[in-house]
Amino acid sequence: MAHNGITLSLKKKVAVVTGGSRGIGAATVKMFAAAGARVVFSYQKNKRAADEVVRAAGSENCSPLQVTLDDTAGAKKLIEAAVRRFGRLDILVANHGIWPPQDVPVSEMSDAQWRRTIAINLDSVFGLVKYAVAQMRKQRSGGHVVLVSSTAGQRGEAYHCDYAAAKGALISMVKGLSTELAPDGIYVNCVAPGWVDTDMAAPALNDLEMRRRVLEKIPLGRVARPEEIAAPILFLCTAHAGFITGEIFNVNGGAVLVG
Repeated sequence: MAHNGITLSLKKKVAVVTGGSRGIGAATVKMFAAAGARVVFSYQKNKRAADEVVRAAGSENCSPLQVTLDDTAGAKKLIEAAVRRFGRLDILVANHGIWPPQDVPVSEMSDAQWRRTIAINLDSVFGLVKYAVAQMRKQRSGGHVVLVSSTAGQRGEAYHCDYAAAKGALISMVKGLSTELAPDGIYVNCVAPGWVDTDMAAPALNDLEMRRRVLEKIPLGRVARPEEIAAPILFLCTAHAGFITGEIFNVNGGAVLVG
């Protein structure tokens, strides 16, 4: 796709995508590779799924790394692996995360659940941004950071205060970092999905009553496909988004307007 010489191309770009073996992450890795990027992606356990993504995207331009992202150490390991593999880093997509599916009132939420959700969904993202930005600054050629938040980060989510707090924090990170890093030519944006047909959402969406309640709050009447989140992520990393930074890109079928 081209307009006035600008294409939806990531040719010669190197990207890190976290949580790349399934769902939104896998769709993003495949879309980035199709756009010409070389991609290193993380996965935690499912080597078979990671290998399937590599087969689909092409092993010459796609490399998986098994790493646990729950602190800055795992984040550092991933960024360093990408630079070793492809020599540079131009794009970071922080997509990984957990959503404990059980409703838990705040008065009953365990300290362990709170700490684990914040460690994975926020602490590791800080580490990824820290080390990715250091590499981009060293290269002196700008870059793109896209953090994947959630509708829950915009308006909260009852009985999931851990998840909502972490995702809301990512939105605030994007707003602050976008102005901090603009002088370096590093764009920082956020994609905030609503309900998406992924493994993470499956426990809720496979419950018929829960699915009915979810769908009645989405004006478009369905949940998203992972590719419908990956495409806006791709767009934000191309020249088409050359005047967009600090933005929260809602992709939720209109749900954030009516919930």
